[in-house]
Amino acid sequence: MRDERRSDECRRRVGSAPEASGRVTVAHNAGVSPLLRRKSPEPADRTVTLVAKPGCHLCDEAREVIVRVTAELGAAFEEKDITQDEELYRRYWEQIPVTLVDGRQHDFWRVDESRLRKALGA
Repeated sequence: MRDERRSDECRRRVGSAPEASGRVTVAHNAGVSPLLRRKSPEPADRTVTLVAKPGCHLCDEAREVIVRVTAELGAAFEEKDITQDEELYRRYWEQIPVTLVDGRQHDFWRVDESRLRKALGA
């Protein structure tokens, strides 16, 4: 109870009265300048990279999912062959296929379609 009161005191109230439940409504990003709020990039501004190798059945499955999602959302898709890049080989050999979103590792081994859609802002 004491912690709840303390939390309520710290929150910024929206409107003049608490909701009927007695809880205080808190505005998302309340008090933050619109210039400082983070805006997620649109899917069309994102790039999905598949780090794969020839003859890899998991890579084929990952590619199918990525191609379908990026085509639907308008995101860019690129594929890199791990056998042609020493740095990628060293970094990801035991995890392929690896999915990167805007250069950051997102998934490995399997691509979860709903998770990829969420990462792309869909």
